[in-house]
Amino acid sequence: ELSKDWLSFASGIDMDAPADEGTARRLAESFAAYLKACKSDERSLSTLPPGRFLMPGDLEGSPALTFAPLADLKDTPAPKGSFRAMMERRYDAYKTIVVKPFFREHFARLDRQIVLIDALQAINRGPEAVQDLERALTDVLACFRPGHNSFFSSLVGRRIDKVLVAATKADHLHHESHDRLERLTGRLVDRAIERIGMAGAGIDVMAIASVRATREASVKDGSHQLPVIVGTPMAGETINGEVFDGTRQTAIFPGDLPADPEALFRQLGQPGSELPDVNVVRFRPPALDEKGGITLSVPHIRLDRAMQFLLGDRLA
Repeated sequence: ELSKDWLSFASGIDMDAPADEGTARRLAESFAAYLKACKSDERSLSTLPPGRFLMPGDLEGSPALTFAPLADLKDTPAPKGSFRAMMERRYDAYKTIVVKPFFREHFARLDRQIVLIDALQAINRGPEAVQDLERALTDVLACFRPGHNSFFSSLVGRRIDKVLVAATKADHLHHESHDRLERLTGRLVDRAIERIGMAGAGIDVMAIASVRATREASVKDGSHQLPVIVGTPMAGETINGEVFDGTRQTAIFPGDLPADPEALFRQLGQPGSELPDVNVVRFRPPALDEKGGITLSVPHIRLDRAMQFLLGDRLA
């Protein structure tokens, strides 16, 4: 469905015809549009390489990003000067200009990594998004398995000995569900390392919020107290048909995650299954309080624990 325009355009290209820059640009644009549609809030898919197609930065419009996969590729070598040869050459250039420098300039200097995942958004979007998140997490953790990925290993000089997998947006849940989000993320990690045969030593899981945009409260619902979160939705956010302007606070019931994460994963394989209803709303950062003329620090959730895991042994 989402790939229809890109695949339709790609299937009409004679890959062995002479290379044409205009065709290459239109193909790359249709492929980038497909990736952006997959990344949108409506889908929230995670396995979307090449990453710079979503965040081109200073490479916007350059030949390094003017390529895309072709339909029904042949096994024979690409004729010199052909469209297929151009796509192969630019893909190789992408690896040389973008991928290798990124690993060498960043990963090669580090022996600790933090992997951020938006598990709440995936759950909110359904089984397909959760399964895609699991595949993406498997691919990422495979990079940290010694000897598993020769391309990665050749670029990273130091072994990654600690990996923190952090489920973000913990502030979008009441604290009663923070441990549930952590257990669910832990099960995602367990399933990923089982697939790739990787030991779990050096891997930890947390539910965090680097900036806590909400506070907790409770509202009376009949004879019961209902736990809610209070925050200022960003302009354009819609809750129960009400569109917010970015200035007014509101209280929402964020929903409940299952106490047993296995219950959620059992649902993934059942056709037509529905995952827990979690309200994922984009909130504005909080206004910072002042005390004695001093602006207080940004509130967070478990960021101190994350720093302790990643750096505690170095500061002891």
